[in-house]
Amino acid sequence: MNVANTQIQMRKGLLEFCVLHIISRGEVYTSDLIEELTQAQMIVVEGTLYPLLNRLKSAELVTYRWVESEAGPPRKYYSITEEGKNFLLTLSDTWASLVNSTNEITSKN
Repeated sequence: MNVANTQIQMRKGLLEFCVLHIISRGEVYTSDLIEELTQAQMIVVEGTLYPLLNRLKSAELVTYRWVESEAGPPRKYYSITEEGKNFLLTLSDTWASLVNSTNEITSKN
């Protein structure tokens, strides 16, 4: 069994939650999302983000708007929808429960 694969799967499981949380703080450009996720060591391959953003858009949890750029092609800026905010609240509750459960298990010798 490869520990690196397990670590990647753990991060992937939390990626949707983290992306929604970042977007919930305000409108965000994709490269800013990638930068924050990379700095937090939550994303290893940038290619995993784009399909996730498409799924979130299809589920109507996020929306985007195009903004003209002076430095190149138009940029896509993401924001969270009301449905996305409610979804994130549920995920936040789930996260708090998972942290408590994990701490309870891992604190025992």
